[in-house]
Amino acid sequence: MSLFNPIPSDESIDRSRPLADRMRPRDLDEFVGQEHILAPGKSLRVQIERDDTGSIIFWGPPGVGKTTLAQIIAKRTKAEFIEFSAVLAGIKEIKQVMADAEKARQYGTRTIVFVDEIHRFNKAQQDAFLPHVERGNIRLIGATTENPSFEIISALLSRSRVYTLNQLTEKEIVELLRRALDDKDRGLGWLELRADETALARIAAYASGDARNAYNVLEIASTLAVEANGGANGGTITEAIVQDALQKRVLRYDKSGEEHYNLISALHKSVRNSDPDASLYWLARMIESGEDPLYLARRIVRMAVEDIGLADPRALEITIAARDAVDFLGMPEGNLALAQAVVYLAVAPKSNALYTAYGAVQQDVQETASDPVPLHLRNAPTRLMKNIGYGSGYEYAHNLDEKVADMQCLPDNLKGRTYYHPTADGIEGRIRERLQEIRKLKAARHKANETKSE
Repeated sequence: MSLFNPIPSDESIDRSRPLADRMRPRDLDEFVGQEHILAPGKSLRVQIERDDTGSIIFWGPPGVGKTTLAQIIAKRTKAEFIEFSAVLAGIKEIKQVMADAEKARQYGTRTIVFVDEIHRFNKAQQDAFLPHVERGNIRLIGATTENPSFEIISALLSRSRVYTLNQLTEKEIVELLRRALDDKDRGLGWLELRADETALARIAAYASGDARNAYNVLEIASTLAVEANGGANGGTITEAIVQDALQKRVLRYDKSGEEHYNLISALHKSVRNSDPDASLYWLARMIESGEDPLYLARRIVRMAVEDIGLADPRALEITIAARDAVDFLGMPEGNLALAQAVVYLAVAPKSNALYTAYGAVQQDVQETASDPVPLHLRNAPTRLMKNIGYGSGYEYAHNLDEKVADMQCLPDNLKGRTYYHPTADGIEGRIRERLQEIRKLKAARHKANETKSE
């Protein structure tokens, strides 16, 4: 099995090849999408037209044209195109490719090395490219679905231009499907099929921006349409046929990849912004994609204490109950418990006062001297400890009518520091009123103590 794949020739079209492969754009004029970098005058198009691409990293979701763009660049620049997958190749294969590229350069031949899923290469494998990129033996084009900032070594990133490719829109997917139905050489035009607009729109929605997925569904639907027409050409792809072609939707998701963090971020920020509909949507996206429900439960508990806090103390109770329900019921029965918790959090009054207060306390703990506990706050279980002042001056609040003593409880270096600033929202509004009352009581007792001491 060869690791290296030449650019497919357009001279003979093998209909046994997948439709997505046959319909791969041959030049920039056929390419659909990515207008932000490929429209006339945009950065990547200018580089390609000037034959000045250098090394490139394409970052984007599956099925948006990363491999196709690499092939178009090689064709435009008349370079040798060597493609291999990071899943299959190792250091030995990389070194062999680099040696061949160096020899080819001596004869005036340029080489583009395309590495699919480059994020799967470890640091040593990525390092192997560096000297050859620097010497100009190769132009490296890497494709990744993961954030290059985290997955590709900085030395390689600094020598490459990173281009972000966007998910294709449903309109763009429909355009590609229409082309495939009309193209008699590479597509399905020879079948003389018609397609309902609703059917194509259904495929586009299913594909979630992935052209390869869309082509795969269209290919199955075309076979079903021919069967429904008695095996003859000229059938119609209806929405019902598309429904038959679709198996259970496989959502684009990686539990450890960037999409995982994007979705949980969307869920958290929707809850914080008091949007129950968006919160439910992002929750369902993660659940239906196979996310660990207990991971979601933990994150939802965190939302309760970070974004609601004491504005509604019941939020924590409800999220803990949801976690217990998921643990007890399992899935899919537990999904409604998570949904209930998420909606409650979304509509609850919001406060990050406790979150902010704890952050300020953490900073002081890390950045200030660890002063000893004041003597009056220390227990004195032995006579020796009493004799050296432990517990001296402590006021037992329950012995006071107001249950509030004029007593310093922070160490001397943080005397008077205030961390918690409750909002006026929800129950926290009552907490704020109570704190104001406590401060007045402390001030009155302090004044009384000063008068007594005089």
